[in-house]
Amino acid sequence: MTEEKKHLIEASFNRSETLKFYQAELVAVETDFISIKIPKQSIMTRKHGMFNGAMIASLVDVSSGYAAVSHYEEDCYVVTVELKVNYLNPAFGDNLLSKSYVVKGGKKISVVRTEIYTVNDDLNNEKHVATSLVTMMKIK
Repeated sequence: MTEEKKHLIEASFNRSETLKFYQAELVAVETDFISIKIPKQSIMTRKHGMFNGAMIASLVDVSSGYAAVSHYEEDCYVVTVELKVNYLNPAFGDNLLSKSYVVKGGKKISVVRTEIYTVNDDLNNEKHVATSLVTMMKIK
């Protein structure tokens, strides 16, 4: 990935009002790979303190989109065509961490696998809480 492309992704990430609201951090930016970390906030949790499934799905969508964008050399915009999330374990932890990998990047369509983990601040251990497969389409 060129430095210019990396800066474009970082600038887009930093402009997002949603990601600012989530207090999201861009952990890794590489060709065909993106990682994002989001700290727990009360608005993101269910009754017993675990992350809500909607929050996990939102992170899957955003992380998968940036991974798809990282695949293409030029500046581009992608939209979600299909998103499937399997919730594996209750999402108890201090942070959500996404790891998104481009499985197949085509001229217009990319398939991305995104894994979601919870990570505690004190132990820094990862617990796998969701896995997903997302199809993204390049429209620009």
